[in-house]
Amino acid sequence: MRKPPPARYRTTNWSSYNASLRKRGSLLIWVEKDMTWRAPHDGRPGRPPVFSDAAIQLCLSIKILFKLPLRQTAGMVASLLKLAGLDWPVPDFSTLCAGGRRPWPFRSPIAAPTGR
Repeated sequence: MRKPPPARYRTTNWSSYNASLRKRGSLLIWVEKDMTWRAPHDGRPGRPPVFSDAAIQLCLSIKILFKLPLRQTAGMVASLLKLAGLDWPVPDFSTLCAGGRRPWPFRSPIAAPTGR
């Protein structure tokens, strides 16, 4: 029994094909200026957190999306905020590391092991 020949597809509308390839390579990250980047003081004793959960979650999402180490994630978030025209401080890698241990509403595909 013979294997059927593979189907051949031919592109007939090259302008549309090229436009779709350009669109596939675009990157859009939406950061609202009204977003609470700094954490509000919650009144508990001890040192209050500097960055909000949304800020840390954004940084960790960028880390997972681009498969970056924490220090490079902080640099990429800083450059994205600069491109957006926002003069916000960026969490350093130790803050992101500590924030990564907190339970988040989403499950990370690259989550750290929880013990043995």
